[in-house]
Amino acid sequence: MTEIATFAGGCFWCMVSPFDEQPGIIEVTSGYTGGHKENPTYEEVCSDTTGHYEAVQIAFDPDIFPYKKLLEIFLQQIDPTDEGGQFNDRGLSYRTAIFYHTEEQREMAENAKAELAASGRFQKPIVTKILPASPFYRAEEKHQDYYKKMPFHYNHYREGSGRAKFIRENWKKRKSDEDLKKELTPIQFDVTRKNATEPPFKNEYWNNTEEGIYVDIISGEPLFSSLDQYDAGCGWPSFTKPLRRYELEERFDTSHGMRRIEVRSKTSDSHLGHVFDDGPGPDRARYCINSAALRFVPKNKLQEEGYSQFLKLFTK
Repeated sequence: MTEIATFAGGCFWCMVSPFDEQPGIIEVTSGYTGGHKENPTYEEVCSDTTGHYEAVQIAFDPDIFPYKKLLEIFLQQIDPTDEGGQFNDRGLSYRTAIFYHTEEQREMAENAKAELAASGRFQKPIVTKILPASPFYRAEEKHQDYYKKMPFHYNHYREGSGRAKFIRENWKKRKSDEDLKKELTPIQFDVTRKNATEPPFKNEYWNNTEEGIYVDIISGEPLFSSLDQYDAGCGWPSFTKPLRRYELEERFDTSHGMRRIEVRSKTSDSHLGHVFDDGPGPDRARYCINSAALRFVPKNKLQEEGYSQFLKLFTK
């Protein structure tokens, strides 16, 4: 069964990657909704003359990825107290809203908004609107999957607009190094906080063959699946792709006299490893990751540990 969810969270470039490539997410489309003009163009919507919001429409399987989880992700991508736009993007088209398609979605959205208001996380009122869904117009092709087509510009825009900083400060609270030293083993701390590299072939997961997912040792965010793991012969866990591309950050690394692309976890700002272009998949990516930066959750523990949405990956 497929359902539809529609969210407006400011610039739609930034609202695709948080939902994309998740289990149960069938398609994420950028477009325009909530206004009066049929088939508007990007320029018309940005002129604030059409009444439309920039939005994303998500086709999803609720049995795998429930609507309540979509709401949670959406609210953690925005400033729900801003009436005039989002971050550096100002104007009516950049306002936030939840467009409900069923009465059940409306009730869940109202509950999520009330819970956020009662949480005390924000000192100002929650102003994100909850509106009935209206015709949705697909945006021009150049705006679809922008984070994949223009990754450098997308990452620069997300940081420069103030969105990434806001999310880090309000939703992604990080533990201090002092606290982490008490929780992590010495090698885990050195890898994640000091950019160290563990010995090849002498780490926990380099030859793991059990089914499950790998999560960030600090934040618990899902990062990789055993289904995408392969033996690259290097002595570290290697993967052809991440579970959530938006959870990874890539940086140019010239340490040790080499030119490499470092991979970090956005939520915890942990060093994970590096990505190379000699992998076996169509993208040629090989994510070479330190076991010490990961925690493995076996398939039979996914439900118990709150990762039930990934069970579908292992259903044959």
